[in-house]
Amino acid sequence: MRQGKANVLHKECGTGSRAAHTGQHTFLRARDKSRHSSEMVRSCEQGIPAWVYVGTLLLLIHSVTVRGAALKQETALDNGATVLNHSMSLVQRLETLLTMGNGSDVTLRVHTINTDEVKVIQAHSLVLTMQSDVFEELLLSRNNSALVLREPADCAAVFDKFVRYLYCGDISVRLDQAISLHKLASKYRVWGLQQGLTQYMTQHLSSESPTGHVVGWYNYALQIGDMALRDSCLQYLAWNLTSVLQSGEWGAISEDLLLSLLQRSDLILQSELELYEALEAWISQNQPVSATVEIALKAVRYGMIPPQHLFRLQKQSQLMLKYYESIRDLLYLAFQFHSASPIQLAKYFDVNCSIFTPRNYLSSSWGSPWVINNPTRDDRSYSFQTQLGPSGHDSSKRVTWNALFSPRWLPLSARSTYTELGAMQPTRTDGGRPRIIVTPATSSPDFAGVSFQKTVIVMSRQQGKVVVRHVYNFHQSTEEAGDFLVDADLQRRASEYLIDSSLYLHVVIKPLYHTLLVARK
Repeated sequence: MRQGKANVLHKECGTGSRAAHTGQHTFLRARDKSRHSSEMVRSCEQGIPAWVYVGTLLLLIHSVTVRGAALKQETALDNGATVLNHSMSLVQRLETLLTMGNGSDVTLRVHTINTDEVKVIQAHSLVLTMQSDVFEELLLSRNNSALVLREPADCAAVFDKFVRYLYCGDISVRLDQAISLHKLASKYRVWGLQQGLTQYMTQHLSSESPTGHVVGWYNYALQIGDMALRDSCLQYLAWNLTSVLQSGEWGAISEDLLLSLLQRSDLILQSELELYEALEAWISQNQPVSATVEIALKAVRYGMIPPQHLFRLQKQSQLMLKYYESIRDLLYLAFQFHSASPIQLAKYFDVNCSIFTPRNYLSSSWGSPWVINNPTRDDRSYSFQTQLGPSGHDSSKRVTWNALFSPRWLPLSARSTYTELGAMQPTRTDGGRPRIIVTPATSSPDFAGVSFQKTVIVMSRQQGKVVVRHVYNFHQSTEEAGDFLVDADLQRRASEYLIDSSLYLHVVIKPLYHTLLVARK
């Protein structure tokens, strides 16, 4: 979504309910009130108190709501009953009431902090107090018809949008306005709008924006203590790190967020070398203190970088030359890892530490993309090759992997069984669930001391952009994960898990080394 494009949040229109009158009587009352709406406007201009005018209009909304409830009850008794809904026209009248300022009994003077700018909005105390208990408290303590509010520049700029939501129940939102509106909704305790904006941010992490917005939303969520939004932002950054590294947003991340990302094993990116080069660019741009640089450099998994690239970095990377002493032991351990077999290295070193643990690398040495057309049709098989492991000792060795996708697999316990007399027992009536099995084509003594974790990355298109939808980890079958595509309706062509009716996957093979239980010399 482009920066200038706005999304609209809606809330259900309605007021508190009273005991419903009969459907016919309520309908006639609503019709009479609608007939005299024009007289109401003229009477207000001739001096009728504002609260009477606004209150009458809100009662009209209430009568339509009650009428709807009454007619719905009548529908249960008489199938011939029909619900007439004029709520949208009433919302439009409320919007006109705000725009024209008719019957206003309170003037909102919104001062922008540290400036002389003042925004004036003619409003109605009944509407404000009905929507916000904060406004109710402020209006009770005011001395005159004006209510003075002070807001930072970003909130003042969208305050008229915020007030319009109080009248109409919908609001157009751009990416760069979400935080400002969320601040106002939180400050004035408009909980429906606050929740809607949180959901909006969670669903628009992948939207396109000139300068990026996910990092800003993450920092804001951290500031207000919204852990769900914070975790959604962090997961999006981790799972789509390659696109983040290539955007202007990468240079804007904070030190804490940088260090948090570097510690994760679920990062999805092309290679560890890509991460090191992006880290070098971030340090060059932000110039953090030496302690932060050293912590960040020690979080790089040098064992996952091929030795020829490590040699080049030692000679050409200005960052590595400057901080070489801080990471010398890690580089030495990485070169030992590349020069010996993993089983030999495991005799003397703890190979369970992070330097030997791969992340989710998308380069061809670690796995392969897999596009499954019409995924509900039948079973599919696929073969691909990876190198045995990241160690330079194993770089020339290849492993062939066979992958099988079953769209309607049933566990053995759910399949038809036979009794001793040969009668078939009832089987489950559902159509099974998707499953992927990934196994090596052959066994090899080179597998000693190594287990292979398989990661299946499911892609989807959100706001026109292909992003990671889900990540599943297992050792042989996705059955181990338990929730593989459990929410995916692959029968539906418009499923959020499909791109052009196809399932877009990427299978990553991650060798995990095990320390041998032998006495170290």
